[in-house]
Parts: sequence; C-alpha cells; structure tokens
Amino acid sequence: QIEGLMMEMQNPDKGIKTQTQTVMITDIPHAVAGNEIFQWILQRLQITPEEALHLGDLFVKYGYIYPLQEPKNLTLKADGSLYRFQTPYFWPAQSWPADDTDYAIYLAKKNIKRKGILEEYEKVRRLFLNSSGRVKCYSWLCRAGKERKKADRYALDCQERAYWLVNRTPPGMLDVLEYGVDRVTDPNENKKKTMDVYRREIMYYQQSIMKSRVKSSVSLGGLVKYSEQFLSSDPILSGCLPSNPWITDDADFWDFNAKLVEVPTRMRVERWAFNFSELIRDPKGRQNFQLFLKKEFSGENLSFWEACEDLKYGDQSKVKEKAEEIYKLFLAPGARRWINIDGTTMGITVRGLKHPHRYVLDAAQTHIYMLMKKDSYGRYLKSPIYKEMLAKAIVPQETVKKSPFPFGRRHLRSSPSPIILRQQEEEAKAREAATTVDITQPWHLTVRTPHPAVYTGTDPPAPPHATTCPSPISVALDSTTGPKGEREPEGPGPFPSSSGRSRSGSLAFGRFLKRGCWTSPVFATLSPKCPAVPHGKVQPLGEREPQLRPDTKMVS
Repeated sequence: QIEGLMMEMQNPDKGIKTQTQTVMITDIPHAVAGNEIFQWILQRLQITPEEALHLGDLFVKYGYIYPLQEPKNLTLKADGSLYRFQTPYFWPAQSWPADDTDYAIYLAKKNIKRKGILEEYEKVRRLFLNSSGRVKCYSWLCRAGKERKKADRYALDCQERAYWLVNRTPPGMLDVLEYGVDRVTDPNENKKKTMDVYRREIMYYQQSIMKSRVKSSVSLGGLVKYSEQFLSSDPILSGCLPSNPWITDDADFWDFNAKLVEVPTRMRVERWAFNFSELIRDPKGRQNFQLFLKKEFSGENLSFWEACEDLKYGDQSKVKEKAEEIYKLFLAPGARRWINIDGTTMGITVRGLKHPHRYVLDAAQTHIYMLMKKDSYGRYLKSPIYKEMLAKAIVPQETVKKSPFPFGRRHLRSSPSPIILRQQEEEAKAREAATTVDITQPWHLTVRTPHPAVYTGTDPPAPPHATTCPSPISVALDSTTGPKGEREPEGPGPFPSSSGRSRSGSLAFGRFLKRGCWTSPVFATLSPKCPAVPHGKVQPLGEREPQLRPDTKMVS
C-alpha cells in the first residue's frame, strides 16, 4: 500500500507537482515541499492532520522520501522544507540485502570525495571493514561518477545517503528496520508447542478455575455500599468542618485532625468503625486500639505489626539490624514480648531471617493482622474505651472566614432558575401595570374604543358606553398612551380617528395582555359595581349576553 501511494504521489496528472529547486548552488530536479506532501496525504486519505503528519514521518523514516536540507532529520515538516522521492531501486520493499561490501564501497567513495572528512562512527566502521579485507581500490568508481552531470551526481549521492541512513542507522537514531526482514525470529512462523508449554497452560487454567468469581451485580452493589458509607467522610462531596483551609485560609481543620491530637473529631472516630484498615491506618486510632490491647494483655501484636511496617518502609541500610532486633524481641524462644503464631509461619519466618530483606516478615505480619482483625477488633468497638472516645469526640462548628487575598476562591451559591426569574419579572410587571391605572378619571376623558369591553362580574353587563361600568381596557389604554395622559386630537365624530390611534391602541392592548392581565387583580378593582366571579376569568361582551364558562382558557 505504501508503494501504491508513492506511485500516486509521483503521477504527473493527479500527483504532487514537482519542480527544480536550488540547494547549495546546485539545481535539484523533481523536488517538492513538505507542506505539499502533507496536504496531498490529508486530501487523498481523508484523515486528521495528526494522522497525516505521522504517516508522512513513516514515509521519511522508511526511506521512501528523503530530505534535501537536513539529511539526518528523518521527519516530515509541514512547511517549505525540500524533499525528494527515493528511486524505487532503494525502496525497502525490494528487500535488497544491505551487504557490508556495498556499505564499504559507499564509505570509500565518501572518504575520497570529502578527502578523509568522515564522522566518527563512519571512521570506526570503515576501519573495521578495511581490517576485514572488504575494501580495495575503488577510485575508478569516483572517476566514473565525475562523468555524470552535477545535478545527477548530487541526486545520486542523496539517494545513497538516504538508503544507508535507513539501513545503517547512526548511533542515537531510531532504527526502523531493527525488526525488519533480517530479524532472527519470524512472528508469522508456526511454532511447535513443547510439553513444557502445554504444562504451563494446564497450570494456568487450573489456577483460573480455582479463583473465586462473583457476579457483576454483586460487585456493583459492593461499590455502591462503599460509596454510601464513605459519603459523609468525603471532604469534596460532603464538605469538611469547620471549613476548607484551602478556601478560607483557616488552619483549624488541620489542628482538629492532627495525627495525635488529644481529642479527635467525631467524624474521625466514627470512621474507625467502618473497617479495621481505617482504624489501623489512623495513628490516633492505633494509639487508642493499643490502649485496649494492653488491657487484654495482647499489646505485643500491634507493636509487632508496627515494627514490620517500619522494616518494610524504613531505611534500607538498617534492614539487617531491624530484623535481628524484631527477632530477639518478638520471635526468639523466651522473648520478652513473644507473639503467638503457628509453627509453619514461624518456620518460614526464621528461615527467611538468615537472609533478611524488607519483606522477610510478611507471613508473620499477615498472620498477626488477621488475628487482630477477626478477634480483637470486634471487641474493641464494643469496649468502653471506644465508646468513651466517641462520646468525648468534638464536632467542629462551621466557620466561614473571609480570605485576605482578593483572588481567592469565593463560596459558591446556587443561582435561581431562569424560569423562576422570568415568572417573577412578569408578576412584577403585572403589579406595576395595576398600580399605574387611574380609576378616578372621568368618562369623558377616556378613549371610547370600538373593540369589545372586558367584564368580570356576575350581574348582567352594562352597555359599553355606560358610565356605571367603564371598560378597564380603555382605562389601561388611556393610561399607557403617553406621558401625563396626553391624548391625540379626536376627529369630528364621537370616536377617535383610527389613523395612528388604532395602531398604538392595539399595541398597548397586546402589551397589556402579555403582562398577565388574567392573573392581575386590576379587573376586580376597576369596576366596583361589578362583583367578581370566584374563578376570576375575563369574560367578553358583545351584542348578546354570553354565558359564563368557568373552564374557558382564552381571553377575548
């Protein structure tokens, strides 16, 4: 596939356009810029820019494309750096063996051209090949090369140099063909399995069958139970008392939760009852547990466990001394604080102490740990020592102190819902509209609108032009027409002109309805002679007397 892409790139119609470029006062034909190769790969394969750049790097590293300006930098730069396509004769797909004789000839020609100026690794390799008798006088090759054109000579030198940079990688560079064609083992080869292989497979399957497995539902239930148990003790999910010192700059939290504080917090003491590992992990918990074990005459168990932890995580240079001290104090016959472990564990431990290391006491430590967990831990939680500590524990009060640094993190509060804010804003507008209506205006100053009036009572409605029950819509329209109740001049008839007044009136009417007129008490207060109905619905008036419909939801 790589070879096919190389052929498409060099296609004169659909490939990359090449041109002659000047490199070191030499005109090199068929050169191409790195960004052109990058764009062609991007458009041809429809991949991401990162993938296109990585694929271009592989083209250069495997020798299908070689750089002209920086020969040893085998990477594709998506800029104006010049590159050239390698001739198919030197492609890795040809599987030509990189023979030492050919490499010796290349070094000999390079030594003659540069007059002995080679790099250090090339000098070492040339001396090694000369000592093996592979190099003779190849000056005639240089004379034959001089008969070529200068551009062709430069191009051939670049091709050979790119080929040997891939097949004879300099020290410190990545050798992409390290596991290539000439590797010792073939991964595709079908290997015959021996008896030892089958024996290991049988042992592996037997151990897999013996392992205990549980259902995923049981495992997930355990995770949920663990999360619920530790939720109250999580400082991120549930917060910490008295306050978070990283936010409030208050060090009381660290003072209350010091390792060996005299009176611990109640949350800390309650956490000791979660499991035995929580108790033994806390220095204050171990101190209180040690007090209980001393009353039961088994305090040497916890002391031995702490000594094993010190041996495991202490200074490496003192491992031998600490191991001998632990043996004399806890394990030796007639020891002052002898621990009670079974004979098998004792034998394994004593044999391991002949060559002590960090984990030499793991067997004995595990035995004592399980003994304390299964035997002493349950009695400790029921003992007066734990209950007294739990009763004496303190519960810090939440304190919120302002940080002296203005750039510190503020206490975040949840913002109200935008829906609630919008409803409150609409209610405020409706109340404002109700308060701005002037019900003391006389009828002759109100605008006589031809549209239906609004009725909120239960008695038969009065005529639209009656002074006993003025239209609240007309009052509202008149109150919103302009500042200080200014009115436009009326026409000659009893009704106002509808040229500009009708448009402003309709806009004001729509604006008044949008403010929540059906929820506003304005309609019950504007018509004192019209009693309000219990449901408070707005009823239209027409030529006929409409029936009151409590279930209607439309405002006419």
